[in-house]
Amino acid sequence: MAKQKPGRDRRKRRIRKKVAGTADRPRLSVFRSSKQIYAQVIDDAAGTTLASATSLGVDAEGAKIGSASAVGEKLAATCLEKGVKKVVFDRNGYMYHGRVKALADGARKGGLEF
Repeated sequence: MAKQKPGRDRRKRRIRKKVAGTADRPRLSVFRSSKQIYAQVIDDAAGTTLASATSLGVDAEGAKIGSASAVGEKLAATCLEKGVKKVVFDRNGYMYHGRVKALADGARKGGLEF
C-alpha cells in the first residue's frame, strides 16, 4: 500500500497545480519554521528568485507575528525597487492565519498587489 502524505504536503501539491509565477506576476512563496519565517518572490518561467526576505535579524514588536509583518513589508520594498508590483500568493500548504496572514498583510501594506 502507498504511504499517505501528510496534510501540508497534500495541500501544497493542490495549491501548486493552480499557482505559478510568471515574469508579469511572480509567485510570493512563504516558508514557516517553528521560530522563523521566510518569503521569496519567484519567476517560475525563468526559474529565478527575484527577491527574498527573512525574519532572521529583524527587530519587530510582537515576537513572531510582528516579525512576519516586518518581513512582508521588507519584501515589498525590495520588490518595488526591482519593479515588481503584482504577485500571486503561494501559502505553501500552510493555513492562511497567524504568521502567514501577517506576512501577506505586511506585503500589501508595503505596496504589493495580490
